[in-house]
Order: sequence, then structure tokens, then C-alpha cells
Amino acid sequence: MPDIDLPDIDRVLVVGATGRTGRRAVEAAAARGLTPVALTRDVSRARRLLPPGTEIVAGDLTDPDTLTQAVADVDAVIFVHGSDDDGRPESFERIDYGGVAHILGALEGRRPRIVLQTTIFVTRRDHAFNDGGHALDWKRRSERLVRLSGAPYTIVRPGWLDAGEGGTHLRIEQGDTGEGGIGRDVLGALLVEALLDDTAIGRTFEVFSGPGPATTDFTVLFAEAEQDAPGSLDAVKDTDNLPLDAEPVRVEDDLARLSTR
Repeated sequence: MPDIDLPDIDRVLVVGATGRTGRRAVEAAAARGLTPVALTRDVSRARRLLPPGTEIVAGDLTDPDTLTQAVADVDAVIFVHGSDDDGRPESFERIDYGGVAHILGALEGRRPRIVLQTTIFVTRRDHAFNDGGHALDWKRRSERLVRLSGAPYTIVRPGWLDAGEGGTHLRIEQGDTGEGGIGRDVLGALLVEALLDDTAIGRTFEVFSGPGPATTDFTVLFAEAEQDAPGSLDAVKDTDNLPLDAEPVRVEDDLARLSTR
């Protein structure tokens, strides 16, 4: 990571705030004294679902012109959005990847702290989840945009949400070879802690939860992960199996645009 003067964090844009994990992230941000700013297409629904004190701003991830207000004056962004409820094959490009590309574009070179949630299996291109709309490839491409953006970032690849044994003991892995579950409540809290702990900067990791002592020292947890190599588009220990010279033109253009900022 380049040397960056890290400002204090107050206003945190939560992309995907009304989703089941997004709501936990909003609650965790408020609990830590931050001001959550919820990006939503449905303001009335967001007001019903999110706690009092949440700033709500209308915007559509697929329409870049609607995002300027959403990113104004935010100190950080948590991406916890997804197209899981949209069955169209192109939705992963349009929302999972496109949403990140459009938010970064709306920032116009500003570099707030970023936490991006993707998923385990993101590098396993032969997995069934990558059939059809290539969901895993598009999520991995969104990671590459964030790494290239120059913003201080953390990329979190959670296990199966609300699956497994349950519990509040967190463990992290790297290399995308493991599998397990994680509770949305502990994941939401971890996403916020990654914003507030400088140890998390420049790291990409998988995370799971289970029985055992509750994780409270996030600095120690984040320090277990190696930092990504400076200038690399992929995470440390990732399999090199998504060649740049075979990428879609849209991705090439987005990467070229970010590299000139």
C-alpha cells in the first residue's frame, strides 16, 4: 500500500445496507459510534429496516449518475451488496462487479477507507457457483478494482452465511482453500472493525466463526493474515488462474481508468 494519511472515520457508506448482512453492518457501525449512511433504491423500506440515526440516501448501483450524492463526504465504504436475489445471469457483472466500479468512479479519485465483502471460493473457477453468470469471476474482478484504486482497503471473504456450528470465535485463512460457516452478526461486526483497525489494511482473507472464546482482539486476528503484495491485483496466496489478457473489454477499461488516477 502507498503511504496514505488516514483521516478519522465518522460517516460510513454501507452499500447493501438493507440486506441481511448489511443490516448487521449498519448496527455494528452505529454501536461503534460511527454514522452509517445507507445506500438504497427504496428509501421507505430502508427507514423501516434500519435503526434510527441511520442516514439514508437514494441511489442505484447500476446507474452511476445516482451515486454522486451517496459518496459525498463519506470517510469509508463497506461493500456488502450482492445480486443473490436476481436470477439473471448478467446480474453478477451488473451488480456485484458493476456496483463497485460505479462507486469507485463516483468517488472521482478520492480514497476513503474501503472494506469489500466477497466470498469464499472466489478463486475456484471450476466450482459450480461459477457456472452461468460467472459469479465468482465477477466478485474476484471487483476485488482487483479495489486493490488498484489506491484506497486503504480490506477484503473479506466470508464462509457460508449463518451456517455451521455457530459461535463468536473467529478464525481467518488465506489462499481460498478452506470452507466453513459464519454468523451474519459476527461478520457485520468484523466488517466494521476492519475499518477501524489499521492492522487490517492491505489484507485479503477468508473468515469463519465457530464455538470457542469470543474474538475481541481484532488487531491480533487481523495480524494473522499476510498483506497483499504491493501493486498486485490478486491476494497473497491466490491461485493465478484469471489471466488479464483474457479479460472482458469492460474490465480492461475499468482497470486502465483506475491505474491513471
